[in-house]
This record gives sequence, C-alpha cells and structure tokens, in this order.
Amino acid sequence: MFKNIAVIGSGTMGSGIAGQIANAGHRVLLLDLPGEAEPNAISQGAISRLLKSNPPALMHPDAADLITAGNTRDDFDKLADADWIIEAVVERLDIKQALYERLDALIGDECIVTSNTSTIPISLLVEKIPERFQQRFAITHYFNPVRYMRLLELVRGTATDAAVMQKLADFNDRELGKGVVSCNDTPGFLGNRVGVFALQVGIDEAVSLNLPIERADALMGRPMGIPKTGVFGLYDLIGIDLMRDVVRSLRSILPEGDAFHAVGAESEMINAMVEAGLTGQKGGGGFYRRSADGQKLARDLVSGEYRPVNDELPARAQAAAKALADQQEALLDLVAEGDSAADKDARFCQNVLGRVLGYAASLLGEVCDSAQDIDDAMKLGFNWVRGPFEMIDALGADRVATLLKACGQPVPAALQRAKPFYLADNGSLRVQHADGEMRPVDLPEGVVRFHLQRRVTPVLSENRAASVYAIENDFRLVEFHSKANALTDESMEMVAYAAQNPGRGILIHNDAQHYSAGVDLNAFLAMIDARDWSGIDAFLARFQQAVRALKYASVPVVGAPSGLALGGGFEVLLHCDQRVMHSNSVVGLVESGVGLLPAGGGVKETYWRWYQQTGDWQEAAWKAWMNLGYGAMASSPELAEKLQYYKPSEDVSVMNRDRLYSRSVAALESLSDNYQPPGEPHFELAGGDILQRMAAFMDAGIERGDFMPHDKTVAMQIASVICRGEDEATAATEQDMYDRERAAFIRLAQTPQTRARIHALLHEGGVIRN
Repeated sequence: MFKNIAVIGSGTMGSGIAGQIANAGHRVLLLDLPGEAEPNAISQGAISRLLKSNPPALMHPDAADLITAGNTRDDFDKLADADWIIEAVVERLDIKQALYERLDALIGDECIVTSNTSTIPISLLVEKIPERFQQRFAITHYFNPVRYMRLLELVRGTATDAAVMQKLADFNDRELGKGVVSCNDTPGFLGNRVGVFALQVGIDEAVSLNLPIERADALMGRPMGIPKTGVFGLYDLIGIDLMRDVVRSLRSILPEGDAFHAVGAESEMINAMVEAGLTGQKGGGGFYRRSADGQKLARDLVSGEYRPVNDELPARAQAAAKALADQQEALLDLVAEGDSAADKDARFCQNVLGRVLGYAASLLGEVCDSAQDIDDAMKLGFNWVRGPFEMIDALGADRVATLLKACGQPVPAALQRAKPFYLADNGSLRVQHADGEMRPVDLPEGVVRFHLQRRVTPVLSENRAASVYAIENDFRLVEFHSKANALTDESMEMVAYAAQNPGRGILIHNDAQHYSAGVDLNAFLAMIDARDWSGIDAFLARFQQAVRALKYASVPVVGAPSGLALGGGFEVLLHCDQRVMHSNSVVGLVESGVGLLPAGGGVKETYWRWYQQTGDWQEAAWKAWMNLGYGAMASSPELAEKLQYYKPSEDVSVMNRDRLYSRSVAALESLSDNYQPPGEPHFELAGGDILQRMAAFMDAGIERGDFMPHDKTVAMQIASVICRGEDEATAATEQDMYDRERAAFIRLAQTPQTRARIHALLHEGGVIRN
C-alpha cells in the first residue's frame, strides 16, 4: 500500500490520475509549474476542472479535498516523503530526464517513480539515471478519462525490480480499479498501437471505397463489437487535432516496415480540417456537425461538403444486429461475400477486419507473449466487446488469412497455426501464447471476467435475453444478454426461473458495458400503439412477480451492477438482499423522463427506503416523490447513498469491476449462513395536504419555466401511488403498492404526451419536453 503519493504534471492525464487516486480515498500531492500571479494557479485550476468535468471525474466532490495543489518550485522538497511519484509532464525526453535527475537527488531509496508516457520507450527514459533509480522505475500508462477507462499498461525496464512491478500492479488493480496489462518495451506499447491502427484502417478503407462516413461508422461500430461511434464519430469525440498528433507520434516511433505506415501517413484531408478549426465536437464540428436548425450533417470525404446524415442502416449491419439478437455470430454476416464486385459494404468489412485482425496477430510475441494481453488491452482501453483474437476465433483463422490475402497483406505466423487462440478444456480456459503453446488464462487472484468464465460454466436454462448458470458453491448466476441488456418478458422468465431453482444463493450479474438501462421501450411503444392496455398490465404484473420472487427467495440474492443500471434494471437490484456495486455504476429510476413511472416495484421500494431513513410517512413520500419525479441518477455509490439507493450498512462498493464476481460470491457465502427471507413490509399512504403541496410545487415550476405541463401529469401519477386520495384507506399491503404502480403506469401510457416522449427517445435520438 502506498501512503504518500504525488503526481507531477496537472494536465488532462496528470489531474485525471490524481483524481482517481483521490476517488480511492488516498491523499495525493499534485504539482505543476508555478503560476505567474498565484504559485499554485495551474494545479489548483486542474482540480477545479475535475470538479466541473462531464462525465464527473470525481466520484464525489469531497474527493477534491484529498488532492493538495502545489508547484515544482515551492513544493518540490515535499517529494522527499513520497513513496510513489507519477510523472505526467509534457512528452519531451529532455524535460523528463531533467526531472528524474532532480528526483534522484531528493527521494528516498524506497520511493517508486513511474512515467505516464504513451510514446517514449523506457530504455530512453532511464538512460541517464543511476541503476538504483532504474530499479524503482516503470511506465504506468493510463488511458483518458482515467476514472472510466479501465486499462493500465505497465511496462518494465530491464533493471526494474520484480517486487516493484508487483506492488504497482496490485495497487492499481485493487485500489484504482484498473485492468493491468504488462507490455514489452516496444513503440506505442499495446493499446494505442492496435487501437489507432484500427481507426486509421477504417478511414483508409472508407476513403479508398468512397464510402459515406455514417455508413462506415454503422458497419465498423456495434456490428463489429466496437463502440457505436465507429471511426469518424470517435475521431470527432477525441478531437481531430489530438488524433493527428497521436498518429504523428506513432509514425515517428514505429519501425520502418510496420504496417502502420501504410495508413498513418500525413493526411491532407485531416490537416485541412484542423486548419479550418474543424477539430470535432470541441470545435463546432468535424466529420459530423450540426446545421443552424440542428440537423445532423456528415462530411463528404471527396468534396469536403456537408450533407444531411443518411440514417438508413446498411443491410449488413441489420443482418449483424439480427444475428446478435439470435445469439449467432454477427461477424460472419459482415464478411459474407457480396452480391457483386461493386458491394462496397462487403469490401469495407472484409478489408477492415482482415487488416486489423492480421495486424494484431503480427504483434503476438513482439509487444506481449499472450493473445489474452492484446485482447484485454482492446477491451479495457478501447471498449471493444471482444479482443482481436476472440474475433479471430469467431471467424476462423483460415477465413481471416483469406481476407488478408485478398487485400494484399501477408499472413502472420500466429494465423497459420491450426488451433484456436482460446480453448475450453476440462472446466478451464486456456489461451495461446507466442510460442504456440496453450496456457491457462492469467488473471490476478480474485479477478473474474464472466464473459470468459461462462465458456466453462454449466448453463441451467437460457433464452435469447438471459441465461442462468450453475456457479461455484451451488450458487446460481443470472446473466442478461439482450440487446443493450434491455429487459423483456424473456429476461424476467430467467429471473423467475432462478428464484424457483435457487441453489444456495443467486447472483444477478453481467460484465457487459452496461448492467441494464431498463425495460425494452420498443415493446411498450408497440403495445401503446395497439392500445393493448391489458397487455401492458400483464407484462408489468409478470415483472413484479419475478422481482417479488427474488425478494422472498429462500436463499440470499446479490445484485452486482456496473455501467448503467437504470429503470427496470435498477428495480431488479432494489429487490436483492445486497448490492455489490462497481464504483462507476450509474443507478436510478429515470422513467419520468419518458412520461412513465417505475412499475416494477421501484416506487414502492423508494418509498419504503425513505421511510426506513426518516421514520415518517409524510416526509418519506415527499423525498421519494422528488427522487422519482426528477428521475434522479447517481454516478457513484457515494451519490447513490444520498438517494437511499445505496446503503453502506448492507451494500458494497468495488473499485475494480473485474472483482465484482468474486466479492459477490463471498457475499452470498456470508449471507447464506442461517439465511431468513425478509418480512413483508406494511405501508401507510401519505395523507393530509401533501397532494395539494405537490400540485402547488409543480404549478410554481411550470410558471417559472422549470417544468412542462406533462411533467406535472407524471409527477401527480407518481404521487397517486404513495399518497391516498379521498375515501382511500391509510394502510396498504405490498401487493397494493404493486397494483397502484401498474394502474398509474397505464394511466400515463394512455396519454399522447407520454407516447410522444417514448417515440422521440427511440426514433428521434433525444428527449423531448411537452
């Protein structure tokens, strides 16, 4: 454990690293150059930016109190007490080496120093410093934004002590929540080398085929298991000027024969866009931009002119989406032979996948020894659903070799071996290494990635939306795996199945990007358009009974979310005995935004939690009403606690999402001893003048312009669940509360305003207010 940590350099990366250290509850000294008027102006300004960042860089504003601002003139001597110093200064070798010389004369013999460089080999960084310093020196390359990007590339020098590497790996894993990948000291290390190459190939193929950019993004995004931004959207998001600098840097350090040079040459198109100020989202437009009336426009790669985006999904992308929904291999649809030589979509997909997967295979043995390391880097650092070698196994190495030959590229030796890169064997999973040998997947003790583990885990029941697995200690695991993990009748069938066949305990977990963003709104919209109110009521009743079965199961139930856990997804979690929550989870009941209310027990549970906190039904009703009416979300357990969505007395926060599984299994083991299901709560409906006060609150907000008329309709329907009307009884059973939720939900579903809100979110790409 490190006790005195310092970061030198308070730019985007340095401040982000300091912020994540503070998120983990550790104090950190943040130094930068002295300001002209105020000595600590630069580092203090960086802390201020952390507090204002979106998405939030800090899990709670109080984390900023753990960061001490300083400067390298007045506070450098404080580094003498540090046991870990992270250097994150400008990418200039001379500046870094001069800093190390200063540090060498000051720091203690036990202090570890690491650099956040992404481009300079460690051999150059340490060439002028004594060996005793080199033994305690390594590269810790974080990815931006540091809080959210899981990858840490850890690079060892020839003299670095093995114990130093282990201490860095363990602290970054357990305390900072990173997936640590060890890289050889090669140019560009691992993540950027493959990830940036993939982006450049996407641009190169789109340009050579004159493919519209939105079509290229639609094909190279979700269908390939790459974030939905695709290539051009991601360029805009990162910043075209910044990406140009990254490409230039890689071009300058990669060996002459590297395939990157074929796609990383200086681009007249990119240069012209940067010179015109078209640097992406931060610059008012890039490959995409908005017209004066808000219409989304796309840039033509030949003329440079902007035209309206064509949102029609390419046939191959549609086929891939259907394959995913049917749990079939989507990549096969992408690379299938086209109808003619003029099928640009086919050639784009074939060339992109062939070149990118072939390049990754060529690096095995150069940048790392295990195919798993390259896969981990792309999944953790670039949010790919699968790594390159997992994709090669899905397509078949022979097919990838054929794709490479078709676009005139050599076939790496790793693709010429007649065996898969991953192999399930006698209950364990093995992965291929550079020497061709298969060895067990290597993860730190307590780290489990269920998308790998499930390959060797028995399935008890499954359908298109979810599966139930038999995991260790006779526990059950429910995994959602529908599109975006949207909850459907089939999802809840598996929840109900687990509750009826529970073993010794139930874990509800997946390690997809998002746990679940809620119930499938497409199904609701179809029933609304069909005026099938009884169908909606029946669906909600089945949902309620499934989560009720979880709540009163004969064994403990633990929910382990990461990413988004919203709406119906969070209602499932509210009915668990305990939540083992990733620290970056975003939780909340957000139905009011689309003109609905939580009707899977969410109103009931929020009301009950606030009553447990306040001991007063009137106050509990007001607090719950505010939570639900505003659709309040929390982006960390600390913030969720303020909404009564996280209870430190019973819930657990985990920094590393790869440790959710093992922590949850341990929680089930602890809870299973002499487990007794909870007793059924007895409710009182709030009365008095509370409904009048709620209505007055909404009227005042409408008059100020804070709310729209339908916001009041939604708010008062939420109120109708927890407040009694005239001639209604005060007491209510839990089933009464479920019934009240369903009735209010249907009343809202019958309004044209709610229908308009749902349609806008699903088909117009945004939320409307009405």
